[in-house]
Amino acid sequence: MVFGNTGNDSGSGVSFTRDPATGEKVLYGEFLLNAQGEDVVAGVRTPEPVIKLQVEMPEVYRQLQDVRQTLESHFHDMQDFEFTVEEGRLFMLQTRNGKRTGVAAVRIAVDMVKEKLIKPDDAIRRIPADSLSQLLAPVFDSRARKTAEVIARGLPAGPGAASGQIYFQANEAEAAAHKGAKVLLVRVETSPEDIRGMLAAEGILTARGGVSSHAALVARQMGKVCVCGASDLQVDYSTGTLHVRGKNYRKGDFLSIDGTTGEIFAGEVKTSPSDIARVLIDKDLQASESQTYRLFAQLMQWADQRRKLEVRANADQPDQVEHAVAFGAQGVGLCRTEHMFFEGARIDYVRQMILAENAEERGQALAKLLPEQRSDFAGIFRALGGRPATIRLLDPPLHEFLPHDEAAQRDLADKLGISVDRVSRRVKELHEFNPMLGHRGCRLGIVYPEISEMQARAIFEAAADVQSSGVKVRPEIMIPLVGFPKELELQLALVHKVATQVQKERNVKLSYLVGTMIEVPRACVVADEIAKSAQFFSFGTNDLTQTSLGMSRDDAGSFLPRYQEEEIVRQNPFAVLDQTGVGKLMEMAVKLGRTTRKDIKLGICGEHGGDPDSVKFCHRLGLAYVSCSPFRLPIARLAAAQAALEK
Repeated sequence: MVFGNTGNDSGSGVSFTRDPATGEKVLYGEFLLNAQGEDVVAGVRTPEPVIKLQVEMPEVYRQLQDVRQTLESHFHDMQDFEFTVEEGRLFMLQTRNGKRTGVAAVRIAVDMVKEKLIKPDDAIRRIPADSLSQLLAPVFDSRARKTAEVIARGLPAGPGAASGQIYFQANEAEAAAHKGAKVLLVRVETSPEDIRGMLAAEGILTARGGVSSHAALVARQMGKVCVCGASDLQVDYSTGTLHVRGKNYRKGDFLSIDGTTGEIFAGEVKTSPSDIARVLIDKDLQASESQTYRLFAQLMQWADQRRKLEVRANADQPDQVEHAVAFGAQGVGLCRTEHMFFEGARIDYVRQMILAENAEERGQALAKLLPEQRSDFAGIFRALGGRPATIRLLDPPLHEFLPHDEAAQRDLADKLGISVDRVSRRVKELHEFNPMLGHRGCRLGIVYPEISEMQARAIFEAAADVQSSGVKVRPEIMIPLVGFPKELELQLALVHKVATQVQKERNVKLSYLVGTMIEVPRACVVADEIAKSAQFFSFGTNDLTQTSLGMSRDDAGSFLPRYQEEEIVRQNPFAVLDQTGVGKLMEMAVKLGRTTRKDIKLGICGEHGGDPDSVKFCHRLGLAYVSCSPFRLPIARLAAAQAALEK
């Protein structure tokens, strides 16, 4: 036993061999004179920075520097150690690998490679892939955060920090943002109709929904900060008021959210942008000016040299594709075409199509939508520069595109020159008790083949236009929600028919694939039959998880925490792939698919494609690629490299 409380030539401290927040190679820690170790950690007295020992006990400080080097030379990692000084004599008590931030983890690993303490493979293995989200996300200013009031907590669904004036309607949020306001979109839950407001907002906050809800998925794809499932929030759309634990916040009031921790703060909290985003996306910072970016780029280079899996992005618009390519995407693994329907007047054409009373009227509306879709696809193909693009045909049920309140229905009727009764009647006709299992996906294309024809034509005409300009184009058309081989065969025949027509009309030869999204259990069971027609499978693990578990990702938040407490599930299956359940269905589909078509291309496009554990499972399964939101691409790249290095 040694004592640090024997006078002013004694004391105790806790220190790190490097700064655990930044990774800087300095002795970092705290020290208390005339105190025992428990006094340092108990908070009874305020300790001094360990660097002050340089003045108060210079010989002890010199010995600590020697110890720091000895520890790192032996353990080849940053150490967190405790020590006591008794009457001027240094005693080491214990040491362990030190916890660190994502920024520090990257810097320490890359620096230790340069110092020849470890090899690049070691650097790749020891950085938690998910910790890279800290490098990519905006953060709150540390001083401002300390004084901010936490008013509620939700689920961290989109990492980073965001402050803005709250708006409850997507159109109002968009309008305010166009006037230069920083906006926070606050909803009970979001739907595809909110896309433009989500795009305009600094961050998204919802009272309901889990980490795989619509808000969370779209936010991650857009790189938006998001907190979901904050159950203490009571959103009153009619009065434009947010009630939180006895306090009211109205439209235009400031709130701040931390999508990394799930915390919600009152008022405006100052934020700082990520260096990585500034270099790659905003382009207002030179790589040479940012040490963080240079360290990140070195790590990504090592990871890309070692991984076997390709990494693609889920992206729906040309600017999203550009961001994805900047983050290292090797193609688009999922383009959700319905997300293109809300720009400009397109939603009016979509609604006109839905309200049409016969195929001729639908065709007239779709003819207006065709050039808009074609333009989008052309922009995506150009941004990809020859990389492949997996494009999913229309998937959501049609009711999601129609207004459900009386005032909005009246406005739509006036705009289209039809009766409000016709709009109201159509909304009622399209009502479904369980839309997720209803008239959506390939079922839409089978009942309304003109929709699939229009989308296929837009894809092939865009491909012909871009190819004629000298840019290679590699479209992969994906038919969603297939469970019966005949469903795919019908849609496949339609796609090939349109491709033949466009190639003849444009006098061009196009190279393309047609495949399906595997997202219902039956598709896994009959994958050998489906593979007779499908040139590729892409696992849509969001819906495959829902249909396999019989759980709604939007409603499971009410009981999943208890399930985790009771160890029914270890992790949220909508965030981390359920390998022993859903994973076995995937294994079955892979095995059966390859018995029919040995060269079938296999990938994953559900949000699990950006989760490190799920990426490693996909590597072991032998998939060709994973696809995830653009801002999770570096995480997937690192996880894929770690998977390749596992024995």
